[in-house]
Amino acid sequence: MPVTTPAAGTTPDPLAGLEGAMDAAWPAPDRENVGSWVLRAADGVTQRANSIWPRPEPAGSDPAVLLRQARAWYRSRRLPVIFQLMAGPAGTALHQFLDTEGFTRQSETLVMARGPWQAAAGPDPDVETAAEPSAEWLRLWWQVDGRGGDAAMATARTILTGCPALYALVRDPGGQPAAVGRLALPAQHPGWGGIYSMATHPDARRRGYASQVLEALLDAGAARGLANYWLLVTAANTGAQQLYAAAGFVETGRYEYRQERPQRARTGC
Repeated sequence: MPVTTPAAGTTPDPLAGLEGAMDAAWPAPDRENVGSWVLRAADGVTQRANSIWPRPEPAGSDPAVLLRQARAWYRSRRLPVIFQLMAGPAGTALHQFLDTEGFTRQSETLVMARGPWQAAAGPDPDVETAAEPSAEWLRLWWQVDGRGGDAAMATARTILTGCPALYALVRDPGGQPAAVGRLALPAQHPGWGGIYSMATHPDARRRGYASQVLEALLDAGAARGLANYWLLVTAANTGAQQLYAAAGFVETGRYEYRQERPQRARTGC
């Protein structure tokens, strides 16, 4: 299932343009271009917003030079050097270079996508949607996926609201938030929508709430004429993969985080 429609006589690339949409959907507030690499930082909040997006390098580029600049940039922010790097031929050379530099491999993640969604007859009255994350929405998502205190959660909110989006929330019979999700609508990539921040309260799992949220977000996207959807899910999360596959999502690519090993402090005089 291609995410884009290639010109006649070309080979379909299901990830063509999608990395840009992914970057726009989860925008780091602090960023700088170093050559073809995009350095991103957000006070350490979420791995994605504190990683390098290595766009294809022009012929003759020296990754060692770019890495020296990236190391200085992240060192000034007291953050580790991390790459978000796609699998496949385009990333092979950089993966090999990072292997020689001793970078670890972490958090293998699937990119899943699907085409247009056929909306239901009408919106689900049990799902609340809004253009901003409410305090309840943010608290549930952070409880499930967050790392850190109030300051980190405030930074996470800045990341979320840096891209136009819709936020869905469904409640349990007692009126408590049970599950949430986000549909990113990056203006730079019209027609595409990204499913993010799917989270279910531990006490509300396996009751269909996640499916309800997902379908509500896809319905909202269909109402806006979206042609393609994508989402990201860790390779280890087979339960979520089954949920998304049931909604018609298929794997179109994978990426890993490549993190520099911390240097041991030198000893002696």
